[in-house]
Amino acid sequence: MSSKTDQPLVIAGKTYQSRLIIGSGKYKDFAENLAALQASEAQIITVAIRRVNLGQDKNEASLLDVISPETYTILPNTAGCYNAEDAVRTCRMARELLDGHKLVKLEVLGDEKTLYPDVTETLKAAETLVADGFDVMVYTSDDPLVAKRLEEIGCVAVMPLGAPIGSGLGIRNPYNIRMILENAKVPIIVDAGVGTASDASIAMELGCDGVLMNTAIAEAQDPVLMASAMCKAVQSGREAWLAGRMPRRLYASASSPIDGTFF
Repeated sequence: MSSKTDQPLVIAGKTYQSRLIIGSGKYKDFAENLAALQASEAQIITVAIRRVNLGQDKNEASLLDVISPETYTILPNTAGCYNAEDAVRTCRMARELLDGHKLVKLEVLGDEKTLYPDVTETLKAAETLVADGFDVMVYTSDDPLVAKRLEEIGCVAVMPLGAPIGSGLGIRNPYNIRMILENAKVPIIVDAGVGTASDASIAMELGCDGVLMNTAIAEAQDPVLMASAMCKAVQSGREAWLAGRMPRRLYASASSPIDGTFF
């Protein structure tokens, strides 16, 4: 029997039943985003403050008119920021727009081609935001030392990439993710690179606390159906991790013992 016990996902003192976090970009409209969100059963939706209207433009429809902050946790993110100063400014703007909301997703990118995280600027921004009272969920590389440093700074969740943003390549380096998990005292949530349901399951089977995705759902041929698939994948992957998989073996092993058989 597995020795693992299931623990709830707790981020910044709040407990969540779902371990799937979805985004709000690349959908054809807010209605499709809401339908995907409902199908995913996610309770957290991340929003790029620089790209999605949360009220900063009074002349355009606001996402908050469709997706209620009373029902879902809105997670403002700093997508599109390439230095610590811009990321900090974006988080402070989100706090104003959302009436003092402290939970943010920090991401500081290195270049427009790879969208790979700039670790140096990420560390700098994380220190400033934590000192300013924010609850920081932070997107980073899959470097175990960097992940631990971000935890030590005070980030409430560390989110290593599975693969580059929007690539759909899946979990390219599961061994680094496992090393991060072994030393973590905060939730570890795979962020970026998931392409399909099996990728989400693999992340959860490694022992991750959750998975964050946007493109994998929004760019699917049927985003709402893919959102439903991702919901099931995260749940099944979590159960598989809790159950404890069988050992890998080089050769076959009989399902039934042969001792005591007649011939």
